[in-house]
Amino acid sequence: MKVTQEKLPSSQIGLEIEIPAETSQKTYDKVLNNLVRTANIPGFRKGKIPRQMLLQRLGTKYIKAATLEELIQDSLKSALQQESIESLGNYTPRFSFEELIEQFTPGEPLTISVTVDVPPTVELGDYKNITVKAEETIYDPKQVDDWLAERQTRQATLVPVEDRPAEMGDVAIVDYQSYYALQTEEETPQEIPGVQGSDFRVDLEAGRFIEGMVEGIVGMQPEESKEIPLKFPDDYPNEELAGNNALFSITLKELKAKELPELDDEFAEEASDFDTLVELRESLEEKFAEEAKDETKSSIESAILAELIKISSVDLPDTLVQEEVTKILTQSAMQMEQMGLDIRQIFTNDNVPKLRENARADAVERLQQTLILSEIAKTEGIEPSEAAVTDKIKELTAQFSERDIDLAKLQEMVKKELLTEATLDWLQAQASIELVPKGTLNPVEESEETEEIALPETEETTTVDIAAVPIEETTDT
Repeated sequence: MKVTQEKLPSSQIGLEIEIPAETSQKTYDKVLNNLVRTANIPGFRKGKIPRQMLLQRLGTKYIKAATLEELIQDSLKSALQQESIESLGNYTPRFSFEELIEQFTPGEPLTISVTVDVPPTVELGDYKNITVKAEETIYDPKQVDDWLAERQTRQATLVPVEDRPAEMGDVAIVDYQSYYALQTEEETPQEIPGVQGSDFRVDLEAGRFIEGMVEGIVGMQPEESKEIPLKFPDDYPNEELAGNNALFSITLKELKAKELPELDDEFAEEASDFDTLVELRESLEEKFAEEAKDETKSSIESAILAELIKISSVDLPDTLVQEEVTKILTQSAMQMEQMGLDIRQIFTNDNVPKLRENARADAVERLQQTLILSEIAKTEGIEPSEAAVTDKIKELTAQFSERDIDLAKLQEMVKKELLTEATLDWLQAQASIELVPKGTLNPVEESEETEEIALPETEETTTVDIAAVPIEETTDT
């Protein structure tokens, strides 16, 4: 069988396969004989149907189509073996099947053209002489003080206030109703559906909730009512309200001040599982210092990976990209389920194509990183030690001792993870790295989120950020 190869973009190979006349006739006879043995036609016993009768009943086109399907599959398999080609996924025809049926005559040679995806090729750049800039995260002792202050606030005792107006730092319990902004004074205010609440807790802190709401409550007396003109943020989840002006009618039902607990050993016991404040501080210092170190390392690795992609070339087949997209969406779905979200409302028939398209860029980047690192590891002979693999497997099996674990898959996963780490460490040792202050390369807006640390916590009251989600009714604790 004659096979002609053509190298194509996106890690594909075009194959032109010439099927001999003898093969086309043998396959046609084989398909026809199988149909004679298996077809059910009234008036004839199975296996005793005359071939001419079968051709009349099923039609020549049907039998030719069945023959072509088998011819293509068998010929492609033989061509791949003959040419020692490792294909990924199925073939893509470069012909019209309907036209091929018309052209096909049993006993005559036939030529078909297909494309197949093959394993990607990686052309490495000068990875031994990489120069990158990365952001350095420096441990700031203030992080410990901020963490302790935040925990103090969480464990504060709320004391009713009746003899003064609301101040920053207080906790206000309010009833509120929102109205669409009036265009003229003659208009009747219209309530905004879903944006109202009673006994709603508002922590009077700068930057919380819709801009201006906290500032509007400050100065109010308990039992006082007030109308505050506000504007919904441009990124408000309800697109109909985003960026629009509104009027909030607010009644301050209760006002409470926070009495912070003393920073002592008793506080440490309640805020964590440490017995003394000294032990808690030492643990926090170690934790935040380690986080700073890890964050710097992650920044260096990201910079190296970005440079590797820039200087290297990876010809990716669509088969691998689609598989990686599926992995990304599967991981996202699992995370959403763990958060209690109903993924059936997200992964609908209408949404999935858009979700897959949105995930494609990440899939391509992940594949490029993996393949480039794998090629460098192979070139440099980098391998994780057996001891490191064994230790990691022991650590994970102990951590998930109550679950059924596929040890073969776990070992494969651990080897890949450790190989990636070892390769990145090797590259970091070769690279010229300039560390710059955090935020220099990727400036981000300041976040209101407080740094968390994995320590036991006491019960706390949950509040809702109006700027983040639709306002919901809450109960004061």
